[in-house]
Amino acid sequence: MGIISTRPTIALAKTRWRKKGPRSLADRAGVIGANVWKISLEIYKHLEGEGFRFGSDRMATDVLSEFIAFLVQLVDRTVYGKIPEADRAELIGALASHLAATMENNQLDLFGPGEYRKPFVDLLNARFESYSAFEYRDGEPGFACLRFFAGAAADAMAGGENKWVVEQVMEIEAPEMVRLAKRVVDHALET
Repeated sequence: MGIISTRPTIALAKTRWRKKGPRSLADRAGVIGANVWKISLEIYKHLEGEGFRFGSDRMATDVLSEFIAFLVQLVDRTVYGKIPEADRAELIGALASHLAATMENNQLDLFGPGEYRKPFVDLLNARFESYSAFEYRDGEPGFACLRFFAGAAADAMAGGENKWVVEQVMEIEAPEMVRLAKRVVDHALET
């Protein structure tokens, strides 16, 4: 049985600036972060709509964390060589901080008081190290990278009945995430 699925178009949260003028790297990171969050949620919803199950809110946040980690490293790969290294480090740091705050706020709402930021940042750092070993060609992650990402998402969903999740993520979700990450970066870096 193969995967048959159509992907609805994901509308980005913000891709144009309302006012003219210079934008700080923090401004750009905020826009990218809002879109990374929205893309992750839409991918999650699409998986749910395709019949994949998430056994708990904790599992859902773990899956979202994997989606976000994949998207953040895609953003990093996309900005590489387009902006100076110091700006790249500042942008990715501000992006990670923005997303850590967003994840923390959501987990506080779901689970109550607790330490949520550090585990999320630790996951981002661990995934950055893992993803750095994979080859990209023409801005596209290779098969090994996609397989790693799909495996990480499947591991986060391990408690559910999700037999085909690796194939779904590799063949349908990840290509859309790559396309959208490039689009978000291109718009955010426009002057």
